[in-house]
Amino acid sequence: MSASSHSSANSSSDLRKQVRSHEVALAELNNLSSSRAVYQRNGNILFRTTIEKATASEQSKVYHQVYRCLFSKFL
Repeated sequence: MSASSHSSANSSSDLRKQVRSHEVALAELNNLSSSRAVYQRNGNILFRTTIEKATASEQSKVYHQVYRCLFSKFL
């Protein structure tokens, strides 16, 4: 296996792991009751937010990671 294909396989595997992690976070957020407090990490600080905002943020993170991985080859 060449260095280039090995690196590509690692980044693909890393991307799958990161996306899976966000999918789990989204599933957990979708199963919370609406009265439950939700905290979102921003750096080293946690901020209280709504379930809807936390879900939107997680979805955004997934889209950005996939976009970065797919288009990093062209940059």
